[in-house]
Amino acid sequence: QVQLVESGGGLVQPGGSLRLSCAASGRYGMGWFRQAPGKEYIFVAGISCDGSSTFYADSVKGRFTISRDNAKNTVYLQLNSLKPEDTAVYLCAGDSRRCYSSSYAMLYDYWGQGTQVTVSS
Repeated sequence: QVQLVESGGGLVQPGGSLRLSCAASGRYGMGWFRQAPGKEYIFVAGISCDGSSTFYADSVKGRFTISRDNAKNTVYLQLNSLKPEDTAVYLCAGDSRRCYSSSYAMLYDYWGQGTQVTVSS
C-alpha cells in the first residue's frame, strides 16, 4: 500500500508563497486537490508520470506550479500570489492505473492525509 505524505503547509499572508511536497509518489499520474471545511475535494493541478504534461484549475492557473522529481519520488506544488480563498487542506493523490492524471478525484486510488494552508493577514 502506497502512503503519500504531504508537507510544507502553513500560515502565510495574502500575496505570499508556499511550496508543498508530496513524498512517496509513484511513477504514475499525480494530482493535488484541496478541501475547505465542509466542502468536497476540488482539483488544483495534475502532472503526468514523466512530468511532461501538467494542467491546472482555472482558479490557480498562472499562480501555482506542479512539478515532480521521480528520483526522489516527490511531487511539488509551488503556490504563489496566495489569496484568502486559497485557504484549505491540500492533498496529493496518485492514480496508479494511468500515466496522465485527471481532474476527477474518483479516479485516484492513493491519497495523503493533507497539509493545511491558511492565507490570512
